[in-house]
Amino acid sequence: MKTLILRGKKAMRKNFRNKSINDTFIKEANCSAVVVGASLSGLMTGIALSRAGLKVTILERAGAKPRSGAVLQVDSGEIDRTKTAKFLRKLASGGIRSAEAWSSIQFRLRTEAEADSRIDLRYDKRVQIVNQDENSAWVVTDKGETFHGDILIGADGHRSIVRRYVSPHKPNATFAGYLIWVAIVDEKDIPEKHRPSLNAPKFTMPDGIGDFLLGSIIAGADGSTALGDRRLGWAWYDNTQNDLLRRLGCVEGDVVQYSLHAPDIPEQTLIELAEKASDRWAQPWLDAILHSIQTRNLIGTPIAEYVPENLVKGRIAIVGDAAHLPTPLTASGFNASLQDASTLAECVAKGIQGTGASEALLEYESFRLKNARQIVQSGQSFSQSFGR
Repeated sequence: MKTLILRGKKAMRKNFRNKSINDTFIKEANCSAVVVGASLSGLMTGIALSRAGLKVTILERAGAKPRSGAVLQVDSGEIDRTKTAKFLRKLASGGIRSAEAWSSIQFRLRTEAEADSRIDLRYDKRVQIVNQDENSAWVVTDKGETFHGDILIGADGHRSIVRRYVSPHKPNATFAGYLIWVAIVDEKDIPEKHRPSLNAPKFTMPDGIGDFLLGSIIAGADGSTALGDRRLGWAWYDNTQNDLLRRLGCVEGDVVQYSLHAPDIPEQTLIELAEKASDRWAQPWLDAILHSIQTRNLIGTPIAEYVPENLVKGRIAIVGDAAHLPTPLTASGFNASLQDASTLAECVAKGIQGTGASEALLEYESFRLKNARQIVQSGQSFSQSFGR
């Protein structure tokens, strides 16, 4: 195997940009990684590490039942520089340059991971302990199971237990002072006269009164974009529910504990929300919101933010929302997670045996930390004004 000699930091970065995983090699066989979390960032990271030649175990605390989520924009492919990044982009988007339902993206990534012989995807594995020594890193679950790897990657979201190990001095994301009501509605469930035309913008920011709304038109669950078959996704930024969030335990102190799911939303809150919507929003978003409220098909997500100070500790690193948590208004979370995954894979592809593990992860941090901080900070001025 040829040995690549890098001369200086500038040469290292140039080589990184021009080289893909298909051009590099894991120096030693049977290298392994444990990825904590099987949401979008965890699945992308697991797939990228597998393409780099590692055997990957992905542990997810939730069950295997498919989950739902908001709408994401995944078509910013001009930022992708490596074959791995381009592969992940195409896989996540289905090859279509448009907005996508979170569930559709997750389904494609999960299908790829489950079909990969190098990936062992396990559900109902709630990690409680994270640790490492000079030879490996490992986690212990609430059932006493231990999973070892040459490296360990935390992709376990805004309440990351792996982040607590990597950054014990700054373990928590902080509440931004507002929530976002989100839902996706089948177009057939709103009156035909209010359905948007086929030429309507795929994204919109309707004018409201004091609040902030993002609307998107996406394909139906079967991929159809025909009139009546599509879906309408909406995200309503609301800074008037903080007392409710604290009363219900969704936020404790300045830490977000969990989202407000439909069955737990007080009836009076739904009534007030419907009244506000009728005053604020035009069609078709008004009908979409009212249908979501009437059917309790919505989630209130308290927004948290996290600006990282480090991404790595020894053989352990964090990616995605565990590493950097911006307001969704930046529309940068998915792209940043994809770049985390592809960059990490490029770095570890050079070898992670012995001291190579910590060296590879420090290289990953050198490429991603500045950008990770910037994407969060770019949305903080909005949060500081709107959240207050």
